[in-house]
Amino acid sequence: METLVGRLVSDATVNTLKDERQVVNFSIAINHSYKTKNSDEQKKVVTYVNCSYWISTAIAKHLTKGSIVEISGWLYVKAYMSGNDPKASLNCHANHIKIHHFGKAAEKETVPVQTEEVAEDLPF
Repeated sequence: METLVGRLVSDATVNTLKDERQVVNFSIAINHSYKTKNSDEQKKVVTYVNCSYWISTAIAKHLTKGSIVEISGWLYVKAYMSGNDPKASLNCHANHIKIHHFGKAAEKETVPVQTEEVAEDLPF
């Protein structure tokens, strides 16, 4: 089992399979940076990981674009052909998700505030 920390590149989606099982799918970007040998130039590399979470779909509403998450799960590589070009993707079957920072869409959600009427006849 591996642990990864990254930022969601888009809102999570819930997909329903033919046998009525549901899965939460999302992708994270992991940023790496390093200096090249004999240079002060900073190189930046981004690794994208496609994630699936099968335990509960309730978390999907919290997995919004820009959120920083820590996931634990099993990594695997999926090879496929795109036309005549061989391609591959890095995937994770997530078993645990911890949200470190919510994205902007989640911050826009408002909680209704109950207001009480103030009596006009105050004792002071």
